[in-house]
Amino acid sequence: MSDTTTSRLDRIEEKLDKLADAMVALARAEEKILKVQEDSTKLYERVNRLSEKLDSIDKKVEDNARVVQTINKLFWVTLIAVVGAIATNLLM
Repeated sequence: MSDTTTSRLDRIEEKLDKLADAMVALARAEEKILKVQEDSTKLYERVNRLSEKLDSIDKKVEDNARVVQTINKLFWVTLIAVVGAIATNLLM
């Protein structure tokens, strides 16, 4: 083989090596992208579950607030009735 042919083959071989390196880098990047997408999907699902839990807690808090409000009103009605009864007994 002549020098030009050898030189040309060497250049082709270098280009093939670079192409192989680029393919490996591309495969690694694709794996990273898939991993990021998988993690993103998992995080999205987790946020959805947390959102559902938060909605459930919010409903319980609202229910508890109504109960406390009712108990508070009953307490004041009972207190006023007791004070009224005591005042009526004292004034009579």
